[in-house]
Amino acid sequence: MPHDQFIFSELTSGGDEQNLKLIFATHEVSVRGHHLRRIETTMQRLELSLLAKLPSSQWSLITEGQPVVHEIVVTEVNPAKGLAESQ
Repeated sequence: MPHDQFIFSELTSGGDEQNLKLIFATHEVSVRGHHLRRIETTMQRLELSLLAKLPSSQWSLITEGQPVVHEIVVTEVNPAKGLAESQ
């Protein structure tokens, strides 16, 4: 994760899942999953080095209360056009 470009994060809950937005100077990373507060805190401390989606076949192996990432979407922010482009 490009810590030097990190601006802020936003965690929202929608039903059973949470959504975490990590905003960087040139990209927005949207993470969907469970118990994402720990990931947000780690990113704010500039300690997060790797974030990966966990295959659904392995969700049952995770201890209750541990973060589980279901989906990651990276969107490039184009300040010149004021648009965001998904990758």
